[in-house]
Amino acid sequence: MVAEQQCRAFGWEPVRGSHVLARRGYLAGDDAERLADVQWALDDDAIDAVWCVRGGYGMTRLLPSVSMSRFALRPKVLIGYSDVTALHCAVASRVNVVTFHTHTARAELPAMSAASLQAAVTGGEPCGVWDAALPIREGTARGRLAGGNLALLAALCGTPDSLRGAGAIVMLEDTNEAAYRVDRMLRQLEQSGALAGCVALAVGQFTLVPADEQPDAPDVGTVIAELADRLAVPCLANLPIGHIADQWTLPLGADATLDAARRTLLIHRDSAVQPR
Repeated sequence: MVAEQQCRAFGWEPVRGSHVLARRGYLAGDDAERLADVQWALDDDAIDAVWCVRGGYGMTRLLPSVSMSRFALRPKVLIGYSDVTALHCAVASRVNVVTFHTHTARAELPAMSAASLQAAVTGGEPCGVWDAALPIREGTARGRLAGGNLALLAALCGTPDSLRGAGAIVMLEDTNEAAYRVDRMLRQLEQSGALAGCVALAVGQFTLVPADEQPDAPDVGTVIAELADRLAVPCLANLPIGHIADQWTLPLGADATLDAARRTLLIHRDSAVQPR
């Protein structure tokens, strides 16, 4: 399978979860099967990294039953995005080590994405300058990276693993969400307190946005700019993050600096808590 080929391309030896090819409706197997694979991957000392094969939906169903006790004793690299945002948030709230937001294993990685992932997991610089980035609100801020897929962040509001935005550069991305739904989810994050104390917004791609029936309706960029103004924080948008082929790997939990004017997002490795 493609995921195994991807692993070998990085020099890693793939080990399949027992139920990786299971199917049940819109889920990759029933909850017990998927939980068993997640818990095994987190706990087994013979496994050095967990690269999720796909996103989709279902991780929030598992979080109340996922134990991080062994993972906390021996943290390991965790890679994925989209629905995997829920697992990233759980690690952030319970263990406080770096995890990696990027392609799932089944996606064929373009050269840029592969280079960013390689740099991220080996202590290099996976981000940097992005000339096509859009400064939405000027300023510079330093803080830990947090966030991920907006729909998942909104779904976690009110749970023990909800986003903790205090002191964070919050990254946001999503796909197939109309502007009014993006606005609603951003308001939910804000009004729940998840964004309280946020120091900056690093906004990736919002792809496949359905057209609004109202010609004068605000677009996604407008509602994000409104949020940045309400929070009074720097905001840099159109970053290579999200449901796209060429994307940065973001080490969530690492210390970073965002400079909107320079169109940069830089990682400070010396202060990050890294998995062993």
